[in-house]
Amino acid sequence: MKYLLSVFKFISNIIDSFNLAIGKAVSWLVVLMVVITFGVVVMRYLFNTGSIQAQETITYMHAIVFMLAAAATLKQDAHVRVDIFYGKMSVKKQAIVNFLGNLFLLIPVCAFILWSSWDYVLDAWDIKESSREAGGLPWVYLLKTVIIIFCGMLLLQGLSEMLKSLMTLIIPSENNTNTKHSANVTEL
Repeated sequence: MKYLLSVFKFISNIIDSFNLAIGKAVSWLVVLMVVITFGVVVMRYLFNTGSIQAQETITYMHAIVFMLAAAATLKQDAHVRVDIFYGKMSVKKQAIVNFLGNLFLLIPVCAFILWSSWDYVLDAWDIKESSREAGGLPWVYLLKTVIIIFCGMLLLQGLSEMLKSLMTLIIPSENNTNTKHSANVTEL
């Protein structure tokens, strides 16, 4: 049993580290978005000119930040949660809710998005889809690929969260009143 828990922890740590690294890396795009947005505003109001490429770059970065940081947000438990009962539950009950939520909500939704967007992304690659705007960016197909990566990263993070929930349920708990199910996992 101890070996199985070690394997669970190892897999979970690899997934968590990967998703956190990606999340931290893409978070820098937010700073870049602010700088480019400032530049677009200055160009528009001081020089009466604009740049479709700059505006589309902001859109691309926003999409990339949102989609590639979602898994890190889930890992850090920073996602939106409607908490009516969850916060008052014991650690074990929270682990059950998290496990079932990932199993029956997150994973099926990600799998559906992955399945339904696969042809959409392949079609974009087939024609090397580019912007509809004159002078726009020619990489719409690359942006659409981020949908697939988003699903993959969220599926992996869902697996990691499920493994942490399983570890919480398996490990005997001295203090079953903590509000974070991952609290017991770090003690392995």
